[in-house]
Amino acid sequence: MRTKSLKKNKINVVTLGCSKNVYDSEVLMGQLKASGKDVVHEEEGNIVVINTCGFINNAKEESINTILEFMQKKEDGEVDKVFVTGCLSERYKPDLQKEIPDVDAYFGTTELPGLLKALGADYKHELIGERLTTTPKNYAYLKIAEGCDRPCSFCAIPLMRGKHKSTPIEDVVIEAEKLAAKGVKELILIAQDLTYYGLDLYKKRNLAELLEALVKVKGIEWIRLHYAFPTGFPMDVLEVMNREPKICNYLDIPLQHISDAILKSMRRGTTKEKTTQLLKDFRAAVPNMTIRTTLIVGYPGETEEDYQILKEWVKDMRFERLGCFTYSHEENTHAYNLEDDVPEEVKQARANEIMEIQSQISWELNQAKIGEIFKVVIDRKEGNYFVGRTEFDSPDVDNEVLIDASKTYMKTGEFATVKITEAADFDLFADVV
Repeated sequence: MRTKSLKKNKINVVTLGCSKNVYDSEVLMGQLKASGKDVVHEEEGNIVVINTCGFINNAKEESINTILEFMQKKEDGEVDKVFVTGCLSERYKPDLQKEIPDVDAYFGTTELPGLLKALGADYKHELIGERLTTTPKNYAYLKIAEGCDRPCSFCAIPLMRGKHKSTPIEDVVIEAEKLAAKGVKELILIAQDLTYYGLDLYKKRNLAELLEALVKVKGIEWIRLHYAFPTGFPMDVLEVMNREPKICNYLDIPLQHISDAILKSMRRGTTKEKTTQLLKDFRAAVPNMTIRTTLIVGYPGETEEDYQILKEWVKDMRFERLGCFTYSHEENTHAYNLEDDVPEEVKQARANEIMEIQSQISWELNQAKIGEIFKVVIDRKEGNYFVGRTEFDSPDVDNEVLIDASKTYMKTGEFATVKITEAADFDLFADVV
């Protein structure tokens, strides 16, 4: 008589990198579950799938270290199989196969059916919008396009994700409806480039029309826009943003730099004058809009003068949210042909100075919020606080609103009206009103 049953496989999906990777992992997990597989996200499992990032050096290092860590676990008998997918695998598969040959198989960003087959599952076409979300239940990422057609000199994304490909409006709406049925209240629209949405399918920029369709989805209260591109921004989006209360007055628009010489070398298709005017137009169209941007310092040929232009512009523009990265020299990009001539310590010093300036701006803008009333959504409880966000803040990257848990009980995912009582650089403290 057999007393020991066969060991049941449990698949552990590990996600590295950006929100687009989070989305891809959720789709993979939804497919696995539909095939009856036992699947978890970043928990214990005897089969591991690592969804890697290959964007810049730090991300590549993290991905490689994670692969090596799980290969050690495989050697120690703690896991049985390790599969690698995602951007690093798409970009460096031959190198990885040579350097870390004991990985069971490598898959690129477009090889989901092959990965599923290796995991003993079938790819199901009919599963539009079926994913196992890994974010808190109140918000979810919604990817509306894949890939990018922009020629930015520093960026390796087209190498890893291919050309821009919009998801049809009706498919995006189906997915939004399924998320709303699960209790999701906030949709964070993501793409390599939201601005381009629809050009390939509808022969025109169609983000505004997509938003008009999404605001009709019952149960969704907030819709947030991530990763727009400054050139060719569809201004009708601002009119919808102003008119529709569900669309957050928030835009994430990575601008990268502002010196004309650097913008030209970066192949961004814009100038300092045009970009500054665009931001003025944004603020005129949606007066209480929050703009988040990201910048790169230390790009090849960035002189002290270029940097000073950027620094003064950051002071003038007073962005509500800003992140700053040091340039990463990526092979097979256009900028790789240039000499990476800004020393690492200069890059770091410049990035630190920009973030120093931004933290002062953020502190000043936050001080002005004391005494004001905001609608917030509660994401989680941490220590003695319930942690929430206003419509002007995205999860993980922006301000958080802390509410004393000893005074008020709140549920994750619910909305509350609060009054700001104190403010720091990146945190607001509030009482429920």
